[in-house]
Amino acid sequence: MPDEALAFWLREPGVGQIRTEPLRAPAAGEVLVRTRYSGVSRASEALVFRGGVPADQYDVMRAPFQDGDFPAPVKYGYLNVGVVQAGPDVLVGKTVFCLYPHQTAYVVPADAVFVVPDDVPPQRAVLAGTVETAVNALWDAAPLVGDRIAVVGAGMVGCAVARLLTQIVGVAVTLVDIDPGRAATAAALGVAFALPGAAGGDCDLSIHTSGTSAGLQLALDLLGPEGSVIDLSWYGDADVRLSLGGAFHSSRLSIRSSQVGAVAPARRRRRTPRQRMEFALQLLRDPAFDALITGTCRFDELPDVFPALADGRLPALCHTVSYG
Repeated sequence: MPDEALAFWLREPGVGQIRTEPLRAPAAGEVLVRTRYSGVSRASEALVFRGGVPADQYDVMRAPFQDGDFPAPVKYGYLNVGVVQAGPDVLVGKTVFCLYPHQTAYVVPADAVFVVPDDVPPQRAVLAGTVETAVNALWDAAPLVGDRIAVVGAGMVGCAVARLLTQIVGVAVTLVDIDPGRAATAAALGVAFALPGAAGGDCDLSIHTSGTSAGLQLALDLLGPEGSVIDLSWYGDADVRLSLGGAFHSSRLSIRSSQVGAVAPARRRRRTPRQRMEFALQLLRDPAFDALITGTCRFDELPDVFPALADGRLPALCHTVSYG
């Protein structure tokens, strides 16, 4: 068994590097996983890469297997798919998903990995954490048959939410984004697309994922009377400004947050976090989710690729990392 692995670290804000990590043999109840793919969750990981996590949110933003502390040096990430090399016989040889950073191999408790269904390709399986977030958001939002729904922000989470909404009978979904190139993604997901100035209003529900004040304002403006915005965005250290002097009070509009750190209250007594993740992996049998995978690089290219992902020079939804 190898006694070391390679891992991607943020050395300082804006600067990444690959480091050598010690790799021990798994103990009883643990597994050794060799990574096949990891995914860059662009919004949150770009925020971390830029050093934009507010000091009062350091504990909240910690990833399950994060090493180091914000702002840096830190090893951060949570979309990892690999093959179990050693551990309980029932798991050896299985392809698994784990909320682990970008690293060539690692040892974790056996209950920290989730078996990927045989008919879900490993590269698509890196989206499990994103689809889990979308599932939790829809448990919070509770959309109804026949609803008119705007999803503002066509990033990874917004696209995943939009695709899941298509499975509800009679729901009309419009994905709204400032990038006209997202129209092709919306078509692949089976939903309508609109630029902000062309989006129709009178929505029953808006789901906001753009991470901007303008996006949140638009999500409010698109609502009909007594409509609700479910806000999934993480704003980091950015100020959020809204105009609430118009229809916000007279139309009894509302804004509610949704966050994946805990199971949505509507299902908290009936679903565990593990069951939620297993459900997300089952949903990834849908090949439409391949539209969210928009680029791939080798693991050793990450120090050069990450700055381009963080500042937008390399546009991406889910950028995957291949480990050979």
